[in-house]
Order: sequence, then structure tokens, then C-alpha cells
Amino acid sequence: MGFSVKMRLRFVLGFLMATGAVLTGATAYAENQSAELTFELTGDAAAGERVFRKCQACHDVGAGAMPKSGPVLNGILGRPAANAEDFAYSAAMTSAASTQDLIWTPQTLDAFLTKPKAFIDGTKMTFIGLRKDEDRANVIAYLATFLEEEN
Repeated sequence: MGFSVKMRLRFVLGFLMATGAVLTGATAYAENQSAELTFELTGDAAAGERVFRKCQACHDVGAGAMPKSGPVLNGILGRPAANAEDFAYSAAMTSAASTQDLIWTPQTLDAFLTKPKAFIDGTKMTFIGLRKDEDRANVIAYLATFLEEEN
């Protein structure tokens, strides 16, 4: 259901090398100064906006977004986990980010949003998860509409 969305995210290779991030679960190719990731999203961003209302108490998106009890989610697709500025992550999330080289791809976000505590035991995220595949696909498509530069 919904429409297919192609999202291209550009990263400075120097940033990835400096942070030691390894792109797993995503297609990445870099030869020069930048790497480009392309994700195929199947969700409906408009429907995802409605699903995101469940997330709004803890997360913010869009221009001027500020951290709440959860991090700002602008630019989350393709971003290494636990790296949003101005947010104190749980030890479990920080550990997963560094030991598993966790990158937020549509696949990893889908697994996390299914049952956050099962995906990362010890996460501070108290949300039980989104049971419906369609809801997860839609909210991921919605999140893909927000670029990191909007912070």
C-alpha cells in the first residue's frame, strides 16, 4: 500500500571514518569525499504522519525540532544510532551503536519499532512498539521526509 519513495542521503566520508561508523544493512559506496545511500521506501508518508502522533510526546521532527524525552528524529535514515546532538542516550543504545555499528536503515528502524526493548535490551524508550507492518512502513516514510539540516 502507499507509494514508493526514493530517498537519497549524502554523508561526508570523513565523518563516517572519524566516527568509525561502518555501514551495515545499507548499500554504500564511497571513493571520493562523500558516500551516497539509497533506500527504497514502501510506506505512505501522509499516513505515517498520523502514526507519528504516537511518537510526538517523546520525539520532535521538522524545523526547530528540540529533544524531548527522546532525540530529534530529523535525518534519522542513514544515521548511526545514538549520535543525535543534545541527547543523553542509554548505555544500552550507546553500546549497540558502537559494538554493532548500528545504522538506522529502513530495515533496522522497522525491527526497532516492532519492539524497541526486544531489539535493544535496556533502551530508555518505553514505547511498546508498532504491531502493524504498514504502520511501521508509513512512519519510516514520514521520517524520511525530514532532513538533518532542519534541526
